[in-house]
Amino acid sequence: MSTPLAITDTATMLRRNLLHMRRYPSLTIMLMGQPLLFLLLFVFVFGNTLGAGITGVGGGRSEYLTYITPAIVVMAVASVALGTAVSVASDMTQGIVARFRTMPIARVSVLAGHVGGALVQTALAVAVTFAAALLLGYRPDAGAADWLGVVAIVLLLALALTWLTVALGVAADSVETASNTPMFLLILPFLGSGFVPTESMPAGIRWFAEYQPFTPVMDTLRGLLAGTPSAHDAVLAVGWCILITVLSAIWGVRVYHRKVTG
Repeated sequence: MSTPLAITDTATMLRRNLLHMRRYPSLTIMLMGQPLLFLLLFVFVFGNTLGAGITGVGGGRSEYLTYITPAIVVMAVASVALGTAVSVASDMTQGIVARFRTMPIARVSVLAGHVGGALVQTALAVAVTFAAALLLGYRPDAGAADWLGVVAIVLLLALALTWLTVALGVAADSVETASNTPMFLLILPFLGSGFVPTESMPAGIRWFAEYQPFTPVMDTLRGLLAGTPSAHDAVLAVGWCILITVLSAIWGVRVYHRKVTG
């Protein structure tokens, strides 16, 4: 299959996924609603206490809103990725991929279409998350270059988590399995610097929190949005995202080829 045809096929599969989003908006609304629920819960229920207790913040709800907004953005990206795993598993288990096998299309276009559709959903979810935070009083100090950095990090994270959940969806034996396997993506922000500083954690958990992939991503976003970016965190964040993307894409494509040809 030539490269131009593969690009055309990918565009067709992207259009298919966008049509699904338009015809079944409830899933997109649910994926957007989950991070918003966490935002409201932590700001209005726990924000006053946690905001006063965070080292270097020493404030209330508004300060805590500033602290957790990057974590909620990461959770918005992860929520969309969870939906992608379910969508891919549905294609793999409900016969549509078998129909695609009879058509002269590039095999990788099916997965690439899911990735493209997920990126569109992620953009919507992140935009809604930032809009909600702004309505609640969040006021970032980021400049133009910082905002470009935010967009780049969110895009890299979205690619990484999307390819990871695409691979998990391809490997899953059922839609139910695909909906449960990626749930750890929503837990990791809690076991990182998303909601409290890692310095406040017990030694073992602190070690894990400091070295897991989401922590440098959230710290990088937090620094960029505050107008004080950290090159060290940014390098770690980009490195983790590229590593996860490459390994997940290789795994997902190999498993997909094995299933469609076997």
